[in-house]
Amino acid sequence: MREPQHEKKTARQLDRLSEALDSGVQSQVKQLINSLNGAEIGDLLESLPQAKRQVVWELVDTDLDGEVLVEVNDEVRAGLIRDSSANDLVQAVGELDIDDLADIFNDLPDDVITEVLHAMDRQDRERLAQVMSYPEDSAGGLMNPDVITVRPDVSLDVVLRYLRLRADLPKVFDQLFVVNRAGQYLGQLKLADVLTSDPGSQVSELIDTSTQAIPVSMPDHQVAIEFEHHDLISAPVIDQDGFLLGRITIDDVVDVIREDSDHMVLTAAGLDEEDDMFAPIVQSARRRWVWLGVNLITALLAAAVLYTFEPTLDQLVELAVLFPVVMSMGGIAGTQTLTLVIRGMATGQVNPHNSRDILRRELAVGILNGLVFSVIVAAIAFLWYGNPGLGLVMGIAIIVNLVAGALAGALIPVILKRLSIDPALAGGVVLTTVTDVIGILAFVGLASYLLLAS
Repeated sequence: MREPQHEKKTARQLDRLSEALDSGVQSQVKQLINSLNGAEIGDLLESLPQAKRQVVWELVDTDLDGEVLVEVNDEVRAGLIRDSSANDLVQAVGELDIDDLADIFNDLPDDVITEVLHAMDRQDRERLAQVMSYPEDSAGGLMNPDVITVRPDVSLDVVLRYLRLRADLPKVFDQLFVVNRAGQYLGQLKLADVLTSDPGSQVSELIDTSTQAIPVSMPDHQVAIEFEHHDLISAPVIDQDGFLLGRITIDDVVDVIREDSDHMVLTAAGLDEEDDMFAPIVQSARRRWVWLGVNLITALLAAAVLYTFEPTLDQLVELAVLFPVVMSMGGIAGTQTLTLVIRGMATGQVNPHNSRDILRRELAVGILNGLVFSVIVAAIAFLWYGNPGLGLVMGIAIIVNLVAGALAGALIPVILKRLSIDPALAGGVVLTTVTDVIGILAFVGLASYLLLAS
């Protein structure tokens, strides 16, 4: 499997930076680190132990500090802020876009917040307050209120002269937004049309209404889906009355996709994507206690069920060798379904309208796989121990646990979501408990009834 280019690049940069740090030549470290952009520096800082991180942070140019603070996770950001003077922080965040500033604003010290607000004009303060009034994981929390608008009754020549008069243009600038005199959104004007069409043409002749604006309350993962479906580079954000509030750009959406991916991977293990990889050992250990405790309780539950069949295990030692196979097969089958359903929920492909169809399909897959692997496992058990009854019990238990795993994998995420519990966080633990308990009951229970009773 080929390593992704981003990971290879980060690894190479980390190697070069580590060599420069080990050499003790600060000028070399400074030159290397400041040849990178804010996102690349942020990746490297997260990859460094705290002592080296502090050294590198002090060598980052002040005009890059703000970008770096936006890119790193919450815990690393808190540490970098502690290691920075108030004056440096004011200078670092003063040039950030409003949406980026909103992301880290509450992490700044009070005296820095006061200085930053004092340096902003009234319009920017109002824009900042507007963005921060929306949930962070919504379109309103993602949007940048800095937009360029035009009215439909002006010519392209007027639009061009207006653009030339502006001191600067927004980053990722591919279109203007057309609004009426009240500020309600009417459509989009592509920058390509502005540059290639007759300057005497009216904006109303070129307005594009094919792409719907994004409601300010739309969840950020749904925003990412809209960008994917419509191949968007930027999109307008409107309130419930149709007034234009701001815009979302593709760089914001890429951040959402990466954060959702990190969240899904790490929460499955009870970890937080905002944690510092190099946090103090005791602090990191404590964070994992809750999750380890939950897993201990579920493991003890499975052990308690197995304990009730101790007499059976004493008489049929073969069961102790074979029952981990039953639990493992059920766990894997359930995990496959669980992962499929959780991903479908995240992308909006699983909803109440198709959940029954998915359940029926996964049950059918579980039954088919159970039949196939029950024959294989039963044959292996018979060859090992020469006991046809044991092979039969093993085969039935495999069928039961694979079907149970498929059923649990499809239902658990739906139930957890209705209980407002993150399926990515708790789904794996609940699934493991279900498949372990059912596997033990099916295998050891059947053995007690069919083998010992006879």
